[in-house]
Amino acid sequence: MQLSAKSRVRAEHRAEVIKALAHPSRLLIAERLEQGEQCVSDLTNFVGADTSTVSKHLALMKAVGLVTVEKRGLQQFYSLACPCLGSFFDCVDELTRNRLKRLRR
Repeated sequence: MQLSAKSRVRAEHRAEVIKALAHPSRLLIAERLEQGEQCVSDLTNFVGADTSTVSKHLALMKAVGLVTVEKRGLQQFYSLACPCLGSFFDCVDELTRNRLKRLRR
């Protein structure tokens, strides 16, 4: 059975989203956004990086559709575009726990 063009495009889009999460700071940002919208300065303090670095991470996450942004006055507030991301993180945590169990044996 040959892979359809639609399946290939879907796989490429999934890879883009996963690549956008594949950095510890971006994972921390996503984790924080699970609690609700945050401004850049709050995320900067949480991640412990400078504002320009956090802004670049957010721009990448926005480009693949992980976050949305709303400008209010001089501040920009970011939110997760998909609240189901927490379920994905739970799944990853379970995989990690299982891996650690196997390594301890």
